[in-house]
Amino acid sequence: MAKVLIDIKGQDFRKPDHDIQPFFVNRWSPRAMTGEEIERGELMRMFEAGRWAMSSFNNQSWRFLYAMRNTPNWETFFSLLTPGNQAWCKNAAVLLVIVSKTTFDHNGKPARTHSYDTGASWYSFALQGVMMGLVVHGMQGFSYDRAKEVLAVPDDHQVEAMAAVGRPGNREDLPTAALQEREIPSQRKKVEEFAFEGGFGK
Repeated sequence: MAKVLIDIKGQDFRKPDHDIQPFFVNRWSPRAMTGEEIERGELMRMFEAGRWAMSSFNNQSWRFLYAMRNTPNWETFFSLLTPGNQAWCKNAAVLLVIVSKTTFDHNGKPARTHSYDTGASWYSFALQGVMMGLVVHGMQGFSYDRAKEVLAVPDDHQVEAMAAVGRPGNREDLPTAALQEREIPSQRKKVEEFAFEGGFGK
């Protein structure tokens, strides 16, 4: 019997070097989804989590544009993806384009941390989804220019990424052997490879 991806835990493949909460290593980004819809209320819970992310000057730069499966907007979002991502995103329940506002609301000046803050909101959104037992997978394999055009993204906003959300499926249902083989939690660099006391080269 095929193993449902929700049963594949990051902790079965990843071993942290320091004591952290298990949900950090258990979060990963599968691709296999069932094609079932999710309830709008489930999606709103994820947005609610993203709502409370930290934000410079409380500007809340994040914007989530989305299309739910079997709605008029679905094909527009789906058409933005590269063929490689379309191959597995066809079974998603929701597709999102994540956008950040590049200026401050209170004075119109550039908001240097707009991408940083939007990433924090996206991570909160993703963690909430994983805790709800959903697949949440971010990606850059899509047309940024077309997304900006067809979704009417204003000039003072920047397209950051796309994401797919859905109910977890079976690894064997992915369209290629290469995708099936990759369908396990990935590893990460050691802390000492990215955290440097005193600056680079110290």
